[in-house]
Order: sequence, then structure tokens, then C-alpha cells
Amino acid sequence: MKLDITKYKTIVFDCDGVVLDSNVVKTEAYFRTAKNLGATDLQAQALVEYHVKLGGISRYHKFDYYLREILFQPVTEKAIQALLDDFSQELETGLMQCDLAKGLFDLRTVTPNANWMILSGGDQQEIQTLFAKRKIDHMFDGGLFGSPDNKDEVLAREIANANIQFPALFLGDSKYDFEAADRAKLDFIFLSDWTEVPDWQEFCAVNKLTILRNIAQLVSFNGKV
Repeated sequence: MKLDITKYKTIVFDCDGVVLDSNVVKTEAYFRTAKNLGATDLQAQALVEYHVKLGGISRYHKFDYYLREILFQPVTEKAIQALLDDFSQELETGLMQCDLAKGLFDLRTVTPNANWMILSGGDQQEIQTLFAKRKIDHMFDGGLFGSPDNKDEVLAREIANANIQFPALFLGDSKYDFEAADRAKLDFIFLSDWTEVPDWQEFCAVNKLTILRNIAQLVSFNGKV
């Protein structure tokens, strides 16, 4: 396979583990949120394990599962909101301080005509605020998207309104990223450096995925793979 990144009209980026080294930040925030609201260590760890298992899935779904299947409590709007509010507070500092992917600005230079989008499982308003504060929002001219809409919904909508044009590429680090890209007929590259998927090598092999370590390697390999 020859990798020509310049052929793509749209490039869709997952956020955590792709653009930002924030997977560990979010994992720790899930644990602390559960503990802050009265969970035992065992319950908090169960939430963390579910979060890691479902990388890329919205926090709304994860907290719904946590209440129903781990705490065996009613899923109420008040309970969900309490978890969301605490989680956002736990995340704010870590997301401002975590590393930005090396090579991101070089990739923007290499793909000046491509439409760039962020597609995250994180909260959409939170992502928009964070990227503005970190002064990188302008790079993603196709928009910054996240929950409560899931990735399948966003991809379908943005394809329908021609914001995503083909050929299109999705850069992700989770199983759900690939599955959503595959359903939407986007090409996909798995970035492995920051992934939390424990069996990612096997998953990529079974699905015959192109694997690169990070965005910097994508830039350096452009036209050479």
C-alpha cells in the first residue's frame, strides 16, 4: 500500500489518543469521579474497565451503564448530571496540560486543501472550549464534534450535508473508531502510541488495518508506505 495523505478531501481525527495524549487523563478522571460520588474502589475500577473496553463511546452511555449495571441504581437525569458535572471538573486541568500530538502542524501544511474534523466520544461543548483555549480550533475547519451524538450519527449527518467529502480518512486509536469509519466507508489508519486497547495488535491484524505510531510518523511516511 502506498500512503498518499494528500489525496484525501476530508480527514477525521479522533481526539483522545490521537490529537491529544489524554487517554490516561480521562481514565483517571472516571475513577476519581466515581470515588468522589461515593463508589468503592471496586466499583470505580469497574467503571474504568468498562470505559477502556468501550474506548470512543460517549460518557453518557458509560455513566448510564455504571448506574444500572455496577451500582444497580435508577438512571435518573439528576444522577447522570451529577456524574457528568464532576467528570468535567476532573478533566479540565488534565486536558489543558496533556501533550499535543507531534507533527500535527506539519500535517496541516502537507494537507492545506483537506477539510479537517474532530470526532470524539467526549462532550462536544467541552471539546470546542478546550480547543479554543489551546488555540488549535482553527485547524479543524470541518468542525469539532462529540457527544451526546455518537460517531455513527455524526458521520452520517456530515456525509449527508457534504461536510465530509470523499476520499476521506479517519485517524483513530480504538475499535469503535474503526467500526464507525468502516460503516461510513472512510479509509482508516490506527495510531498505536497512545491507545488503551489491550489487544490492538490482534484487532488490527484481524481487520487488516494500516498501523502507524502517531501523526508524526504519518507525515514522515507520506508517499513512502
